[in-house]
Amino acid sequence: MTSTLQIEIAHATVEETAELTAMVRTARAYEGEYRVMVANQTIDAAYIGRHLTRVAHGPDGAILGFATLQVPGRGEPGEGELDFMFVAEAAQGLGIGRLLIDDVVAHARAQGLTRVHIVSHPPSAGFYRRCGARDVAVIEPYGRIGWSRPHLVIDLAG
Repeated sequence: MTSTLQIEIAHATVEETAELTAMVRTARAYEGEYRVMVANQTIDAAYIGRHLTRVAHGPDGAILGFATLQVPGRGEPGEGELDFMFVAEAAQGLGIGRLLIDDVVAHARAQGLTRVHIVSHPPSAGFYRRCGARDVAVIEPYGRIGWSRPHLVIDLAG
C-alpha cells in the first residue's frame, strides 16, 4: 500500500454514474463465466439516491473505485449490505479497496448499524476476510448465477 497517493472519498454524483456502471460491467474480475452477473448492472441516479454510494478519487479527480451500502440489506433490522465494491484495474493493489471498506463501515456505524453483510464474488472473499469479515454461510447457485458465493459479515458492535 502506498502512503503517497492522496485519495478523497465522497458521495457519488449523478455525473459519475456512467463511469461507475462501466467499471462494474468491464471489471476483469468478472470475465468469463462471471460476466453474466454484472453485464446488465446499472448504477444510476435512482440507485445512488436510494443507497449510500461512496467514490474514491485520485489527486487528479479520477475515479479509482466505489462502494455502496444498502439499508436494509440482508440480515435483520439494523443491518446493512455491501452491494457494490469495485476498484479500477489500474488502481488495484494501492489500498483503495481497504479505504472504501473502512469508509462504508464508518458510515454504517454512524447510522447505528450492527453488521454489514457481504455476498462476495468468490475470488474476492479473501480480501473481505483481511478487512475483518467472517464467513457465516454460502449462497448456493440460483438463476443466472451458476456458482456458490461466500456470505460474510463485518460485525460493528463493540
